[in-house]
Amino acid sequence: MYHKTLSYRIFSICNNIFLTVVSIACLLPLLHLLMVSLSSTAPANAGLVTFWPIGFTFEAYAKTFDNANFLASLWVSVERTVLGTALALVVNTTAAYALSKETQVFRARNVYLWYFVVTMLFSGGLIPGYILVLKLGLMNTLWALILPGLVAVFNIILLLNFFRGVPKDLEEAAFIDGAGHLRTFFSIYLPLSLPVIATVSLFMMVGHWNSYFDGIIYIRDTEKLPLASFMQTIIVQADMSKLDPEAVANLSQRTIRASQIFISALPILLVYPFLQRYFVTGIVVGAVKE
Repeated sequence: MYHKTLSYRIFSICNNIFLTVVSIACLLPLLHLLMVSLSSTAPANAGLVTFWPIGFTFEAYAKTFDNANFLASLWVSVERTVLGTALALVVNTTAAYALSKETQVFRARNVYLWYFVVTMLFSGGLIPGYILVLKLGLMNTLWALILPGLVAVFNIILLLNFFRGVPKDLEEAAFIDGAGHLRTFFSIYLPLSLPVIATVSLFMMVGHWNSYFDGIIYIRDTEKLPLASFMQTIIVQADMSKLDPEAVANLSQRTIRASQIFISALPILLVYPFLQRYFVTGIVVGAVKE
């Protein structure tokens, strides 16, 4: 029977303490925001709230959800995240499957692979991207937030490396039974690739949810702004014109900002626990399979 050495036990204790401290340090700012958003106006303005609400009230959230522009931006972010992640998974997984084949099967593999890799090193820039979106008629639409970033080369390479590690015997057996590439892709490769797919999905979801710069560039109407862009105009630019006058009169800016930041971070906090058991596994296995 294996016995843990003293040095291993000391390392495990120190490692657990360190990770616990880091986790608490990451959660404390979010907890502080929650307590500020649940406090009344005067203590929040005076900076008296720390990690317990003073003058407990849900008034900040009530007023925040009364703002039609905020709710519209929240729905745009949900649409963008769900639709963008789904479409990106289809495009990136199919591209990775094709590029994972040897040159004997896919002769132009190296040409296409370098075509993708070059885009990681060189970019057309902001102005050509803006002109492209403008000429395609995507300005002020949801597609302007989804299509430009649909192909993520890093994710394709991550998926490609994982697909190359799938045993060839399974693929050959499927071909012998009469399956084609499409059937093999859906019946063999995708079920075996759930860890890396979960990892890539998490990257995509967080990226779409937190992205704000493209919304500021491509979206003109306030009600079509994603939540991150809407919050950037309020928190960074301090533009309170997007809130109705009654909300501004009844609430301090500190309370409004705290409630909005917490609401915007909440979906990621709820989704992450369902994917975290695949997250590290997907990265490690994807690297080892290379």
